[in-house]
Amino acid sequence: MTDTQIAQQIDAILLDMDGTILNSIKAAEQVWGAWAARHGIDVASFLPTIHGVQTVETIRRAAIPGLDPEQEAAAITQAEINAVEGIEEIAGAAAFLAALPRSRWGIVTSAPRGLALRRIEAAGLPEPALLVSAEDVARGKPEPDCFLLAAEQLGTTADRCLVLEDSPAGIAAACKAGAHVLVVTATHHSPMDCNHPSILDYNDLKLAPLPEGALTVSCIGKTGSVWALG
Repeated sequence: MTDTQIAQQIDAILLDMDGTILNSIKAAEQVWGAWAARHGIDVASFLPTIHGVQTVETIRRAAIPGLDPEQEAAAITQAEINAVEGIEEIAGAAAFLAALPRSRWGIVTSAPRGLALRRIEAAGLPEPALLVSAEDVARGKPEPDCFLLAAEQLGTTADRCLVLEDSPAGIAAACKAGAHVLVVTATHHSPMDCNHPSILDYNDLKLAPLPEGALTVSCIGKTGSVWALG
């Protein structure tokens, strides 16, 4: 860390799942594309809307007469649990998570718990000590509830957390919670217009120990993007 890089103090790191630590786009779009086609929805315009929000909210937004959103969401979730082919970690994610103190990070996802655990396993990532999933909050992203809850369960507040996210809904939720935000762009097809530091994948992050036992997390080549964890 250079003299121009002032570390921001944090107590924990909170990570979204899909698009942030693992790539499940192929599997998710296979399931959702088939669902949209069955209901006469234009698949190409629909698929970009499914990312970062709870399944039941996506179904509600579709406003298909006669569908029970809760029942439909349960069926889609089971289909996604069964469709894990092609799911893989975002480059470097497994090593990054393994290097963090286990009590200082958690996964915060809009996916149901069963689906989240299945995808984490399929990607070869470590199971987190803390997982906040769709069932744990009444309001999903872009509302801040999930990040506020995760911070509380790790014994801190959201403003003392670094959130890694990839979707507009997740970024909005983290901002509303008052967290520091780092955007992961590995699955983006076009640049995202936002005011937060970004990385392509975890090969763009560097962990370094501090004398007192803490860690610094820094974005390689980006002055000022440094957080002190511990």
